[in-house]
Amino acid sequence: MKPTDEQAGAWTEAFDSGKFVRKSSEFRDHIGKNELFTIESGRYHLYVSDACPWAHRTLITRTLLGLEDHITVDTVDWRMNTNGSWSFNPEEEGATADTVNGETSLEGIYNRAFTGWNESGRIGTVPVLWDRNHNTIVNNESREIVRMFDSFTDAGMGNGISLCPPELRDEIDAMIDSNYESVNNGVYKSGFARTQVAYDEAVTALFARLDELEVHLKGREWLIGGGLGQLTEADVCLFTTLARFDLVYVVHFKCNLRRIIDYPNLQAFVERMIDLPGVKDTCNWHHIKAHYFWSHQNINTFRIIPLGPLEGAHTR
Repeated sequence: MKPTDEQAGAWTEAFDSGKFVRKSSEFRDHIGKNELFTIESGRYHLYVSDACPWAHRTLITRTLLGLEDHITVDTVDWRMNTNGSWSFNPEEEGATADTVNGETSLEGIYNRAFTGWNESGRIGTVPVLWDRNHNTIVNNESREIVRMFDSFTDAGMGNGISLCPPELRDEIDAMIDSNYESVNNGVYKSGFARTQVAYDEAVTALFARLDELEVHLKGREWLIGGGLGQLTEADVCLFTTLARFDLVYVVHFKCNLRRIIDYPNLQAFVERMIDLPGVKDTCNWHHIKAHYFWSHQNINTFRIIPLGPLEGAHTR
């Protein structure tokens, strides 16, 4: 279904008093909640960027739930275009063509779902969950896509694992909410700040929350549940930011009060996540590092990509 006029108009990244304000997602339908989008194997397709932490959430969830044979994937080039859009480039290692619609850019996908998208100047973001039956976008909000993937488990697909068991759902949502503004979006608010005050505020809140999480993970393996905890969506949503932290955010976004490797419990958490079956294969370190330093010319004018950190210095 197409976005509302209000949603369609809310596409730009805005700055309020020098503070970075993330735009809203436009497509917010849900698989399994009505007859329009039913749970079916092979029907849905995921468009992602390996560089993007939000898209990375959906890739990891697909892997952890064993849904590779049920939900297909295409990957855009790590180079973001000057207007913030993404392109398909099968010549680039780790990237693919658009195997479903044959488009050359993500804007083509959005235009298929919302006629006039290309002419409006709106920018298509990743991830995108595409429905082959109705030839439209179901959803482009990572958190909602991750939650929808659990419904495939409920329908008997995948490996039977749930990352959001009903009895933990409120706790999971509270943890994700607590980490979103300060950590997941906090690195961007720090990096894209346009005033010293906005930067100071964002980076202080970011490290205050990291300090809290370091304490929270003492004697635990996962964020949610009793004892050592239970692997859930909350871990996935935190991991994709922490995995990029020492590699990119410390330098590029000036998040340099400390590194994740300086937090023993957070670093151990990152390594546990990477050691889960299939997760390391979703971590394309070249796409991640090259994307940020090459694409954000307003921060890195000459697109110089640092040589370091050396392999293994930020994560195993």
